Amino acid sequence: MTAIAPSPARVRAAALLPRLALVLAALLTALFTAAGPATAHAALTASDPKDGAVVATAPAQVTLSFSEQVAMGDDSIRVMDPQGRRVDTGELRDMCSGSTIRYGTALHSGLPDGTYTVAWQAVSADSHPVSGAFTFSIGAPSATSVALPTGQAGGGPVGIAYGIARYAAYGGFTVLVGGAAFILLCWRRGAAQRPLQKLVVRAWVTLTAATLAMLVLRNPYTGSGKFADALDLDGLKAVLETKPGASLVSRLLLLGAAALFIAVLFGAYARRTAETGDTGKGKSSDKGKDKGQGQTADKEAKDLLFGLGIGGAVVAGGIAATWALSEHASTGIQPGIAMPADILHLLAVAAWLGGLTALLVALHKVPGIEREAVQRFSRVAFVSVLVLAVTGIYQSWRQVGSWSALTGTSYGRLLLLKVGLVAVLVAIAYVSRSWTGRLTDAPAGKPAKIARQRDVSRETRPAAVTVPADPKRAAQLARQRAARDNAREKQVRDADPTRAGLRRSVLAEAGVAVVLLAVTTVLTSTEPGRTAEQASGRESAATAVPNRAIKVTLPFETGGENGKGAVRVELDPGRVGANSLHVWVDDPEGKPLDIPEIKVAFTLPAKDIGPLPLIPERAAPGHWSASGVQLPLTGEWRIDVTVRTSDIDQTTVQKNVKIG
Repeated sequence: MTAIAPSPARVRAAALLPRLALVLAALLTALFTAAGPATAHAALTASDPKDGAVVATAPAQVTLSFSEQVAMGDDSIRVMDPQGRRVDTGELRDMCSGSTIRYGTALHSGLPDGTYTVAWQAVSADSHPVSGAFTFSIGAPSATSVALPTGQAGGGPVGIAYGIARYAAYGGFTVLVGGAAFILLCWRRGAAQRPLQKLVVRAWVTLTAATLAMLVLRNPYTGSGKFADALDLDGLKAVLETKPGASLVSRLLLLGAAALFIAVLFGAYARRTAETGDTGKGKSSDKGKDKGQGQTADKEAKDLLFGLGIGGAVVAGGIAATWALSEHASTGIQPGIAMPADILHLLAVAAWLGGLTALLVALHKVPGIEREAVQRFSRVAFVSVLVLAVTGIYQSWRQVGSWSALTGTSYGRLLLLKVGLVAVLVAIAYVSRSWTGRLTDAPAGKPAKIARQRDVSRETRPAAVTVPADPKRAAQLARQRAARDNAREKQVRDADPTRAGLRRSVLAEAGVAVVLLAVTTVLTSTEPGRTAEQASGRESAATAVPNRAIKVTLPFETGGENGKGAVRVELDPGRVGANSLHVWVDDPEGKPLDIPEIKVAFTLPAKDIGPLPLIPERAAPGHWSASGVQLPLTGEWRIDVTVRTSDIDQTTVQKNVKIG
């Protein structure tokens, strides 16, 4: 009995894939290790001076406080006078301390009275640009020639182009991973089918082109909003040093590995499955082969399948991680759990919707698809939906956080729309599953007969056909042959009503999936509900808890020596009547900071009460206290704390609290 040894090229390909999997696993581990905990989509929570405030004297600086970490540069905060001239020094001050995220810029001295405009722009830790503007007045409000910007960072034509690239990237990833998974898990013979090969290759090209477009547009998207800045090499270099830029570059490297995976899948593996007649059951259908050759071919096909499965899983997980490590999952609460959950969520979406696309193409272009393949995909889709449900519920809780945010924020409303679309998709999938059951039980019948006739016709077609000398006549005959073949394929497709019903339901699923993917793309660039609620509560009051003291922490910076730290205020019991007040002043390291003077004032703007001044007594280094602090009415009181660190350096910080 003679056995044929596998070709050296195939042996090298089979040996290379496990090594590639190990390398990619190491890369993925490095990415996870490098990704430290960050925070969510940032929002401006406070400013000094406040929006619309009228101050008696010109402030030494303007400060902005954010809900989460942001990336800012020297030109991120701009302050303009009523004539539109910049009055800030252009130097960014990092005033962050602990969990307090605060940045500022110094102002020139001797500013005249009038209305000043503050415009700011930053990039959130989840890669999305944020911006805003507000005004304050010195002395009294005045007319100003500065118009507040109406557009948001990341908007305009560049924002639209970047959004299209994001959608194309999600779509390409879904079809690339889902199409390959459909072939390996459901229909191995599909690796040799041209329609499926074109589908997967085009998905790879789409994802690669979209990633390159996002990398080039990243600088103008987060900056000027001008397409011309896409050619700025310095801007591109700055992008590469950021977390989103590194993720995009990592994705391109992983797509290079995906190209090797595709080459093996549609090369050596497709030829081996064609030789063995493997339909996915792991058995050879060619009984006329020599037994030794068949065993060797089957073993080689299994080795390739194993290598493709391991390598493909690592590549797919790595590409999914480039989103998880740079967007919402990497920020906010529990990033260590959220990132793996997001990877599983993306992979489940790809296995379901991408596999659905591959099934649709197979049903329309390859009438001979086995019923067992459709049934296997039905099981894969069911498992994917279960994974989506678990990870989706966790992500929803993490990003929304409350029922009010679910209905009262843009993120929450988009999430409800997404849930509704998923419900519709599951309902249509149930119909498809019923068609699959009928398809499994239905006899082969006429479609198989027609397919056999078509194959016999092709096999008996003369090997050599006389080509007319006239090129136009030759082209006409080629079109006629193509039309005849297409008509025969359509006859096969339409001969089985069960297959026709399955195609219609799968087509409906694919249509809803396209809309669902669009909503998901918008959702990933929308401010999460938790942060949106926090932003809507800017300058809002801290809620008083019965029988519990009100405690607030306010960072400050006076600009002088030892002029940076935080004030901790405790008002006990925080209700109408007499209260005790304690004030602690800490330096940036959290140690007590003894300063010359602390002043406190209470104001109830809604009732025009106050300010009620109070000078607490020094109880210990860095600690001041007062007893019998009377607050006559319930409502939203503003606490003003004036911190003086020298004879000339002082600042006032504020916080609203609810007294009930």
